[in-house]
Amino acid sequence: MRTVIDAAGRLVVPKAARDELGLAPGTELELRVVDSRIEIEVPSTPMRLVDDEHGPVAVADREMPVLTAEMVRETLDRVRR
Repeated sequence: MRTVIDAAGRLVVPKAARDELGLAPGTELELRVVDSRIEIEVPSTPMRLVDDEHGPVAVADREMPVLTAEMVRETLDRVRR
């Protein structure tokens, strides 16, 4: 996939790539230069384990969107291709 850098230095991520990766406006990305190339990835969400009445539970250290059944279905369809 080809893209462009605009006059302000912003990189345009093509819609097909944004859709495939589930990127939305405001999504935080990690960018680094490795061997003269740019690598971009979605950073992992910081988590901590909290004990509740049923045992340890992973809790995000920041506000997360509600996970819906439709989101799970779409993700499963995407990764099973």
